[in-house]
Amino acid sequence: MTPFFRQFLFFLVLLALPVASYFLVFKPQNREIEKARKEIELKESLLTKLKEATAQTEDLQRANDQIKDAIDAIQARLPSNKEMDNVLRQVSNLAGKAGLKVPQFKKSDKTGPAGLAFEQPTDIEITGDFDGFYKFLLDLEQLPRITRIPDLSIVRSDKIDGEMKTKLVLSVYYEGEQTDAGGAAK
Repeated sequence: MTPFFRQFLFFLVLLALPVASYFLVFKPQNREIEKARKEIELKESLLTKLKEATAQTEDLQRANDQIKDAIDAIQARLPSNKEMDNVLRQVSNLAGKAGLKVPQFKKSDKTGPAGLAFEQPTDIEITGDFDGFYKFLLDLEQLPRITRIPDLSIVRSDKIDGEMKTKLVLSVYYEGEQTDAGGAAK
């Protein structure tokens, strides 16, 4: 072997060593590094989405708590079935304070469900002047209980000037007795 050929062979080996290491070591390593970067980016995006979902969960929990408080406030305004007579007594007292006469005050037997509560309609006949009736309606509106007037008729009295006769249906919402799975009242 000539020294020139030996140097040329040595030069080829020196040149082949970095080229071979690029293809055999660095290129596969770069592929692994790129794959790891993509996996890190994916996990970071999932982590960002998880943080957003967690923030939404806290917001939803806060909203659920507010809704629960609102439901509790409404349910606090619903008397129990046993307190219905007290509510009707309050309505009668309001009529008396407004200077009205309540000759007929009849609870209807046709109670009906109204969502989670029940509705007790009561037929009322009131006699008196319009100003007293208006005051009665304003006071009735201020009661802490949930009520509505689905039917109302006002007729002027032929006998006494300035007097009127009113027939109305006052529906009072109340909580019915809750039952357990066996059907027994709690």
